[in-house]
Amino acid sequence: MNKQLTSLIFASMLSLQAGAVVDKNFDYHVDNFADIEVLRYEVPEFDRLSLNQKKMVYYLSQAAQYGRDIIWDQNGRHNLQIRKLLENIYTNYKGDKNSAEFKAFEKYLKQVWFGNGIHHHYSTDKFSPEFSETFFKEQVNALPENLLPLNPGETRAQLIATLSPVIFDPTVMPKRVNQDGSGDVVANSASNLYGEGVTQAEVEAYYASLKDPNDPEPISYGLNARVVKENGKIKEEHYHLNGLYGPAIAKIIYWLDMAKSVTENDAQKAYITKLIDYYVTGDLRLFDEYSILWAEDTTSDVDFVNGFIESYGDPLGMTGSYESYVNFKNGKASARTEAISSNAQWFEDNSPVDPRFRKPVVKGVSAKVITAAMLAGDAFPSTAIGINLPNANWIRAAHGSKSVTLENITEAYDMASHGNGFNEEFVIDEPTRKNMEDYLYITDMLHTDLHECLGHASGQLLPGVDQDALKENGAALEEARADLFALYYLADPKLLELGVIDSPDAYKAEYYKYMLNGLMTQLNRIEPGKDIEEAHMRNRQLIAAWVLEKGKKDKVVELVKKNGKTFVKINDYKKMRNLIGQLLGEIQRIKSEGDYAAGAELINKYAVKVDPKLHKEVLDRYSKLSIPPYRGFINPQYVPVYDNKGNITDVKLKYGENYTQQMLRLSQDYTTLGF
Repeated sequence: MNKQLTSLIFASMLSLQAGAVVDKNFDYHVDNFADIEVLRYEVPEFDRLSLNQKKMVYYLSQAAQYGRDIIWDQNGRHNLQIRKLLENIYTNYKGDKNSAEFKAFEKYLKQVWFGNGIHHHYSTDKFSPEFSETFFKEQVNALPENLLPLNPGETRAQLIATLSPVIFDPTVMPKRVNQDGSGDVVANSASNLYGEGVTQAEVEAYYASLKDPNDPEPISYGLNARVVKENGKIKEEHYHLNGLYGPAIAKIIYWLDMAKSVTENDAQKAYITKLIDYYVTGDLRLFDEYSILWAEDTTSDVDFVNGFIESYGDPLGMTGSYESYVNFKNGKASARTEAISSNAQWFEDNSPVDPRFRKPVVKGVSAKVITAAMLAGDAFPSTAIGINLPNANWIRAAHGSKSVTLENITEAYDMASHGNGFNEEFVIDEPTRKNMEDYLYITDMLHTDLHECLGHASGQLLPGVDQDALKENGAALEEARADLFALYYLADPKLLELGVIDSPDAYKAEYYKYMLNGLMTQLNRIEPGKDIEEAHMRNRQLIAAWVLEKGKKDKVVELVKKNGKTFVKINDYKKMRNLIGQLLGEIQRIKSEGDYAAGAELINKYAVKVDPKLHKEVLDRYSKLSIPPYRGFINPQYVPVYDNKGNITDVKLKYGENYTQQMLRLSQDYTTLGF
């Protein structure tokens, strides 16, 4: 890499670390309730976009938001009805709004909004209302008949009888995604991806009958379908214009068609057209064709994701939850991701895995830093900070993948976290804190870049291996594989050579943070007495616990006591990197060979169980810091400006809404599926 580009990367990264890309007076904080803080994010440089690009962002944002009801219904069959009922109670309440019952009701409503349903967005446990069932029934009975969200033929009394146990009984629909190992993951999960009476064995047998193990381009069966039982037989209800979720999909199609009228180039128009065709038909082969066209478009400034994408919400890891991101490229910050992606073959060739599992030729790995402009579906209010798509392994191998890092989202998290006391409470000593202060922002960004750009795109399945072979453990193991790839290369001299980092010790900041989080601080997100179930949390504990155990003899990493408190101590960073490489090699083998038993053994041994004593200590120490375990965002508004002929002459950004205002407006403007 030439020195000019190296300087550009450093200048970009250092300005980001200092928060220079955003208005320092921007108000990030919006709301706090339960275990959640709601933030807003800035959309810097929106005004630099051309009029057509602004229109594109607006049209795509409309398409994104019109899918909102889909994710709510996917998350639970009563969610849409409950949302409407709770909102009508809230907006028509005539009593004392300072009463304990109403305040508890308001808190519950905010939790339900954040979770896109009655289950927590991360733990997937059902929320426990702190207002009484009597209060709920009184408020339902106080509503006029026309404000009751009734199903056809349903009475007020039947509405109360149906929804009361769903909301108040902890044994009814207790967990949206249940992978606790207690039994049938389909039957024991409360999501609406499967019909009543459908079992895990039936679903697995059904899809096994459809799959051709010798197909080099396997269809992602189940990605856009609800599996139900009809007359004793398993069948799919597909998501498409004339099928399930048709009214919402019709709106998405309309706004995608509007976006097609202002595309930047023919490639962008082609993949939007193909996405519309897929939404009309539900044909997964068309989705594959769209995914290839989308991955190959690396020149468009404005970009987006819209569809049934990630399968974390499915206990079997097959059905995609509706999600959407709208974004545009951050050209200056993309220099570092382009430096990494342009060397993808070197990283693949030098990966510490069996050569049989490496890609001999890495195709089409592209990466960029983006400015998020709209978050929707399963990406809202809680969002990822990086994306790598498409998910189909054969498309990655033959056509490549596209990775993005959401810079302004990461920046918002960072700016909202200044001075919270975390490092002083949990980081072992001043030299380690200083290293983290100097390098953690940069290495965090690089970890995301490497995870998304190269980690997910690395490796290959052996011929005939089913991409779903790891079943319920697939998501956690895939995230671990990508994290390990990123961690391994963060410490590689190649990053110094590429100029994306300026110190051989910078990686230590991310190594320390990762071990601290995986062994201790992420436990702040777990309720006492519960195991870890969320895929990303399992991934992090798996890596940290495995490294701790395998390095025990040499004291590579230790948990030590200092003034009565537990701290992570890393004694040998180089040996830790070697251990990371060993685990990467094993998890890549497991994926490449489809070794379900070995994957399950790793998950069950290292990723699930929690030390109750350490857990209590972490919770006690966190409680003194007032740091919410979870954060999410509200979106800006895009307001078109029209001339007297009805033509859009500009699109303006607005940030002024609070959390409640935004959620009520979304329900008013974007409801598509009844009620």
